[in-house]
Amino acid sequence: MTAQIVEIAGRKMAVLPVEDYARLLDIAEDRADSAAAEQAEQRRLAGEEYLPAEMIDRILNGESPLRVWRQYRGMTLAALAKAVGTVKSNLSEIENGKAQGTMPLWRALARTLDVAVDDILADA
Repeated sequence: MTAQIVEIAGRKMAVLPVEDYARLLDIAEDRADSAAAEQAEQRRLAGEEYLPAEMIDRILNGESPLRVWRQYRGMTLAALAKAVGTVKSNLSEIENGKAQGTMPLWRALARTLDVAVDDILADA
């Protein structure tokens, strides 16, 4: 790597070929990626749940987060409804955006699915 040191407005600056600059950027990004991967692995080992990309894609594509989480947890509408003390048709309407549900119901759903309420609420 070759660099030229110049002084501009009283500050020393290094001037280097674009290829060298790009290589330095790649190295810095690789180090940042490695650090992020290490932190993610530590969180995983501590018990943080990781979600499959397919699940995230479904939510990002507009599918009901409640439906995606329910299915991810392997629950039917009937089983989830029974667990939270409501009826299957009510949950179906919530998943399809035809009903909103009450906050006590959302809290019960989140508790049953072992997620935060924000994880299952669709964007307003």
